[in-house]
Amino acid sequence: MSAVITPQLVDVVDTFTSVRNYSSGTARQLTTCRVEPWGLRTECPTPEDPFSECEVTWLLPDLGLRLTYHRPRSRHSRSAPSVLTAVRVQRDTRSWRTTDLLLGLAVPGGTTARIVRSEEFAAAVAGRVLRAPDADLALRTVHRTLEEISYQRHDISSWLSSMGIYDSWPPMPEI
Repeated sequence: MSAVITPQLVDVVDTFTSVRNYSSGTARQLTTCRVEPWGLRTECPTPEDPFSECEVTWLLPDLGLRLTYHRPRSRHSRSAPSVLTAVRVQRDTRSWRTTDLLLGLAVPGGTTARIVRSEEFAAAVAGRVLRAPDADLALRTVHRTLEEISYQRHDISSWLSSMGIYDSWPPMPEI
């Protein structure tokens, strides 16, 4: 059985209107959309997800990464791992455009990070949906990040601090 080839996923965040437009054609209003010295911080509700109340995303353009956390609906729920995804980021004064490079790391916290989406990545490379330069960039980014996180005992907050990002992860809900 082979993996399904996914078209490249391109999202655009309009920082003036706080709207995230997905390559599927859907759009979502963001509750948080802030440009930070290290990148872009966004948060949006996920009413369609029975387990998470919102998705927190940080775009880290200098690192070629998107960091995502799904905040659970119940504080008694087991939280999902944070996910670092290799992305290509283009930005201007109004928008941030990310192209998903289909390879990432799941970092559960307290245990070893692991590479995720490798079958989807391989299918996209084989189907020429993901071109060689982007595939190479994804591999280099994910492996470099895995090495850096391993030096920090697979702790994202420590890794972020080592990168000069001192904001807490996962961020607490804003009140």
